[in-house]
Amino acid sequence: MIKNKVVVITGASSGIGAATAELLAHKGAKLVLGARRESHLQQLVAKIEQAGGQAVYRVTDVVNPVDSQKLVQFAKDTYGKVDVIFLNAGLMPNSPLAELKTDEWNRMIDVNIKGVLNGIAAVLPTFKAQKHGHVITTSSVAGLKAYPGGAVYGATKWAVRDLMEVLRMESAQAGSNIRTATIYPAAIKSELLETITDKQVAQGMATTYDQYQIAPERVASVVAFAIDQPADTNISEFTVGPTNQPW
Repeated sequence: MIKNKVVVITGASSGIGAATAELLAHKGAKLVLGARRESHLQQLVAKIEQAGGQAVYRVTDVVNPVDSQKLVQFAKDTYGKVDVIFLNAGLMPNSPLAELKTDEWNRMIDVNIKGVLNGIAAVLPTFKAQKHGHVITTSSVAGLKAYPGGAVYGATKWAVRDLMEVLRMESAQAGSNIRTATIYPAAIKSELLETITDKQVAQGMATTYDQYQIAPERVASVVAFAIDQPADTNISEFTVGPTNQPW
């Protein structure tokens, strides 16, 4: 059941995060939204409330562990509990390794790996204490297969894959009833391409996405499906992409 579940979403200001927030609110969840852009969060909360849903927000940079802790605490202070955390914040400034865009490498590691770890660290004590909870993350098809230009981005998404599988295993061993789900989106319409500074890579990705991309609402429906499963059922991985994408 989704109704009345308290769901925390990072990277909530656009794309998959925003689409998921709207869908879950429509299904009766109580949303706690985190992202860096306050104006986007304000607009999203207003849209959800106008449609009859419940949502609050807190400006959050997932790279800062304290921000993640405060977001989870805000959820508990506002709604009295946390049932689900969707760790969705991510960056994809792809480039060939030989270009040595090390600042971009480090930023991806900070957001895509450390951001997920900070979210897990923030929510895990609560989930362990209450003996239930659901951790959902956005990885990527780049976390399943390698491709030129995507070495560091792919490495961060492979890391998320491993983190989540071990979290699932350890939670099962501990009997804490924590569920996990890792989503591997392919070409989904979002702002990810806007972070690519390498012109050749950006052009190639844009051409691919223009041909194949599907709406972020398609991923949102997968998140809803995972949450809606019975408490004794864990679907740990979802690969999501366009029907006509041949790779």
